[in-house]
Amino acid sequence: MDEEQKSRLFELADLIAAVGRQIHAAKEGLREDRWSPLDVAVMRYIDRHPGTSARAAAEATQQISSNFSRALRGLEQKGLVHREADREDARRVRLYPTARAQENLRRLNDVWSDLLDGVLSGEQEADAMIASLRRIEAGLAEKALARLKNTGKA
Repeated sequence: MDEEQKSRLFELADLIAAVGRQIHAAKEGLREDRWSPLDVAVMRYIDRHPGTSARAAAEATQQISSNFSRALRGLEQKGLVHREADREDARRVRLYPTARAQENLRRLNDVWSDLLDGVLSGEQEADAMIASLRRIEAGLAEKALARLKNTGKA
């Protein structure tokens, strides 16, 4: 990779991080609960994969088990996640978002939608950015999994 490409990719990452900080800050007025970026990542995964195992969620959020466990306990204490025994194997535990989590997600949808309303030029720009960011997220997840496999941790 040449220096110009390296600089361009750094600027992209820097802008994504800056936008993420702005979006993360906008949700702080939602509730009295504080949400760390780890809480958000764990909750996002459980919302999108209800019934997931703790191990799968920890791997997907790229967290070591102790950090993930701490975040999960905090989310349970806030009433946002509950555990259920697996119906086929009672030794396994499945994670599910609670009704309170769904209500928080609905409010977050309102806050973030209002935040971005009028910032983009229209639906086409939003759709193009969504598609690009999904590709970036998937590509980064693939790279993270490959790194784990190369280190023998996956």
